Amino acid sequence: MLVGPAKALFMDEISTGLDSSTTFQIVKFMKQMVHIMDVTMIISLLQPAPETYDLFDDIILLSEGKIVYQGPRENVLEFFESVGFKCPERKGVADFLQEVTSKKDQQQYWCRKDEPYRHISVPEFVAHFNSFHIGQKLDDELRVPYDKSKTHPAALVKERYGISNWELFKACFAREWLLMKRNSFVYIFKTTQITIMSVIAFTVFFRTKMKAGLIENGVKFYGALFFSLINVMFNGMAELALTIFRLPVFFKQRDFMFYPAWAFALPIWVLRIPLSLLESGIWIILTYYTIGFAPGASRFFRQFLAFFGIHQMALSLFRFIAAVGRTQVVANTLGTFTLLVVFVLGGFVVAKNDIKSWMIWGYYISPMSYGQNAIVINEFLDKRWSIPMPFNQSISVGKALLQSRGMYTEEFWYWICVAALLGFSLLFNLLFIVALTYLNPLGDSKSVILDEGDENKNKKQSSSAGQHNLKSIEMSSPSAASIFEGLDMAMKDTLDNSILSASDQASTKKGMVLPFQPLSLAFDHVSYFVDMPAEMKGQGIEETRLRLLRDVSGAFRPGVLTALVGVSGAGKTTLMDVLAGRKTGGYIEGSISISGYPKNQETFARVSGYCEQNDIHSPHVTVYESLVYSAWLRLAKEMFVEEVMDLVELNPLKNSLVGLPGVDGLSTEQRKRLTIAVELVANPSIIFMDEPTSGLDARAAAIVMRTVRNTVDTGRTVVCTIHQPSIDIFEAFDELFLMKRGGQVIYAGPLGCHSHKLVEYFEAVPGVPKIQGGYNPATWMLEISSTAVEAQLDVDFAEIYANSELYRKNEELIKDLCTPVPGTRDLHFPTTYSQDFFTQCKACFWKQYHSYWRNPQYNAIRFFMTFFVGIIFGVIFWDKGNKIHKQQDLMNLLGAMYSAVLFLGATNTSAVQSVVAIERTVFYRERAAGMYSPLPYAFAQVAIEAIYVSIQTLVYSILLYTMIGFQMEVGRFFMFYFFILMCFMYFTLYGMMLVALTPNHQFAAIIMSFFLSFWNLFSGFLIPRTEIPIWWRWYYWASPVAWTIYGLVTSQVGDKSDMVVTTGEIPIAIKDFLEKSLGFDYSFLPAVVAAHIGWVLLFLFVFAYGIKFLNFQRR
Repeated sequence: MLVGPAKALFMDEISTGLDSSTTFQIVKFMKQMVHIMDVTMIISLLQPAPETYDLFDDIILLSEGKIVYQGPRENVLEFFESVGFKCPERKGVADFLQEVTSKKDQQQYWCRKDEPYRHISVPEFVAHFNSFHIGQKLDDELRVPYDKSKTHPAALVKERYGISNWELFKACFAREWLLMKRNSFVYIFKTTQITIMSVIAFTVFFRTKMKAGLIENGVKFYGALFFSLINVMFNGMAELALTIFRLPVFFKQRDFMFYPAWAFALPIWVLRIPLSLLESGIWIILTYYTIGFAPGASRFFRQFLAFFGIHQMALSLFRFIAAVGRTQVVANTLGTFTLLVVFVLGGFVVAKNDIKSWMIWGYYISPMSYGQNAIVINEFLDKRWSIPMPFNQSISVGKALLQSRGMYTEEFWYWICVAALLGFSLLFNLLFIVALTYLNPLGDSKSVILDEGDENKNKKQSSSAGQHNLKSIEMSSPSAASIFEGLDMAMKDTLDNSILSASDQASTKKGMVLPFQPLSLAFDHVSYFVDMPAEMKGQGIEETRLRLLRDVSGAFRPGVLTALVGVSGAGKTTLMDVLAGRKTGGYIEGSISISGYPKNQETFARVSGYCEQNDIHSPHVTVYESLVYSAWLRLAKEMFVEEVMDLVELNPLKNSLVGLPGVDGLSTEQRKRLTIAVELVANPSIIFMDEPTSGLDARAAAIVMRTVRNTVDTGRTVVCTIHQPSIDIFEAFDELFLMKRGGQVIYAGPLGCHSHKLVEYFEAVPGVPKIQGGYNPATWMLEISSTAVEAQLDVDFAEIYANSELYRKNEELIKDLCTPVPGTRDLHFPTTYSQDFFTQCKACFWKQYHSYWRNPQYNAIRFFMTFFVGIIFGVIFWDKGNKIHKQQDLMNLLGAMYSAVLFLGATNTSAVQSVVAIERTVFYRERAAGMYSPLPYAFAQVAIEAIYVSIQTLVYSILLYTMIGFQMEVGRFFMFYFFILMCFMYFTLYGMMLVALTPNHQFAAIIMSFFLSFWNLFSGFLIPRTEIPIWWRWYYWASPVAWTIYGLVTSQVGDKSDMVVTTGEIPIAIKDFLEKSLGFDYSFLPAVVAAHIGWVLLFLFVFAYGIKFLNFQRR
């Protein structure tokens, strides 16, 4: 944004994730830019350090949607003092401004000792500001009309965009070409995929098996052509995901008037033309002559042109769907509907002559029908197919084959169809531009944060709610509390006034009702290595390992709150992961002991908690349910959910859904408190917190730190990494563990009152500048210990610390803590997990049940799709099961089963993957916390899917069975339902299995599409089993879809003796035709039933294996 000509810049929370020193440097540059270039700039910041705050000229203070103050920074404290509030000496002004308008926090700043405090509301502050001299001056300035003579000519923009249309196109074209080169893996992968599939295609439809001119071989040629068509078309489907991924950036740049929609869309269109030529060319070159299509050169190039048109049409169609859908879920749903109509009404699955007259419009608007016509006309009107039919000399074999499926029989239709394909491509590209021009991003639903007035009401509701509805869970009760009556559970009231408001201090704290064993954590000379990255080896580094932690020693004790601080890359999170046992790779050296005994990860997981920076939770359960679930699995008998919710101030949000970060549900600060609460309900003795205040404003950070302090005051050992703390947050810690880049310790010890011990330590180092009055010690500490200052002073702070008296004291403390206290025992639990296997299964299923019930985006769409697809197929294939008179009727029935199974089954496979991928991230956290064994988790995931799939397939089966018009017999219906149920179960489990076996959802989707192409080819519809070459026939039995189509068709019509007329005008019994032409034998049905159960069990066991033994988390 800065490199453009903009003179007014609005910046929102630009410091998130940066340390205070970096934020200061950025804002300092911004200030210089504003003053030198005469720019207007408004910046909102989270927790700005005092020195960063002092860089600003003016301040705008907003509260409850009203401007409380707007004017010079120097006058803001004067204004609030005139109202009766004063900022304490060691309080950051920015933090004071955030809290002074809050009902909860403002009392502590009341400065009029002669007057009793009363709450000043936001409207009162606004009224005071209007009468304040700064407010009056602002009002006077606004009353005077602007002097037009001072207007700068650049203020009135005369052109919509900054450069000409041609320059816009060139810039967007250059960017698109660069993105294609940078994203070349996707295009190389797609090209490789189509190459592999073309090789498979010509080995299945090999020319030695494809005798042209014979009516019975027409089916194989149709199958080969249709398979080619759907492969080339579905190869373009990647365009949907690629476009969705780029839309957020496009919408942002479009709204900033960077360029119009056409400048974005045209380069994509133009640069996809070579791609279409390449991929179509690969398919045609590899398959055309090897399969044995019409040998003429003109036919070859016409086939190439047709496939080019099909590929271009597919790319533009998927782009258009993405632009209309705008989100992955909506676009996938729209894409499925569109493909359904295009696919089924394309003329191959059901012949044109057999489509109902009132549905025939679908055939004419389906681009696939034109693609299908173009390629079959090109083949079957070749002279090889001009042999007259045996029973009808007036028509050639080629035309008979075309007429049997309702295809056009005149040569000129080829050119019309190709023109239609290119026309569709043009139309979809134009519609893509229109959609990009006029549609805006779909709005996200955000959580509603309850106001303070609702809090008391919620507390009453939560306390009256009493016990959880699950009777198997014992909640904390008077009887349970009485057991621990003699224990002193009162929390110490030691928190600084700046963190804990006066009202909080006045209230009596409620203690934790369960006892725990206070534990210390000591570590001595800990080092951590990873394998040397290939990039660094390429720069000439010969070492095989990279050292991230270097001889780190320290100790964390009960009731002491320790801050783990350092610049980015110092190794804070690495050290915490090593100590907590969360590292999944690398090499660890050194010793770690818990209260004097060597650390054992299995037992340590039971007594420790880890609050991750990313706040990973299941999105579709409530706050209360998240805590109940955590406590249920991690405590042997009692739970104290209500007490923990009070402690972390979550009662007002008790029944709120957690949601997905940045999309919906809880805010960042609320998620932080939930993360802490989820660990607290496990009653841990040691808690690690990774950046609990990162991404929060000052007031939210104060709430989280109040929670952390409350936790420490119960006697627990708590360690927090922290990034850019304000003065009051930093001084809420008892001890500091400071690291520098390279993973070395440079200070480990107490902070002291107003950080005086830390300041005294560093000021004793020769050359270190003294801290200025009111300066943030955390910022000063990071600045004076930076690599640049070390080089300037020619000192090594790690070496200074290693030679200090403080280091010797710490070594003595570590030695003491590494020695067991006489009379104590090492940690021991009779079982690995707190709960038995059955309880783990029950708890995991309980959470999945609630998650699925509250996930309409997945399940409501699933059932809507099922109903819609069932109706569509029912209408298209209306009464096809009852009217079987000719061969094409049987092929239509086969097509109905093929479409019904493959289409919705593939949708199930695709949809379940994102759900399982999200939950797997939560699973990694919960497994590391020792909550349960992986098998109960896998059981719960499969069980809940089985319930929903059984309902889904019942609805689908009833719709299809009645509308297709199969024989109304209970036995036949249940056989039909069984095959559909097993089919959808193995499709769903296949999707789940791929997620369990692959590192991410995207990789799983790629593998899924690859193998679904195999299942499709060897389903028995495109080429019957009896016609598959012997070297590929084994894969027919390895395709689950083939078994399902076998079972569905055979169970319904496989025992019928009614006569049908074949394409060659020869009557034959249905069961004989099925056995002879398709290889379907009615007596083989029991084996088909067993095979379905086998497929379900196979995918289930592989899914469970992947969940149990594979961990793709890299830490």
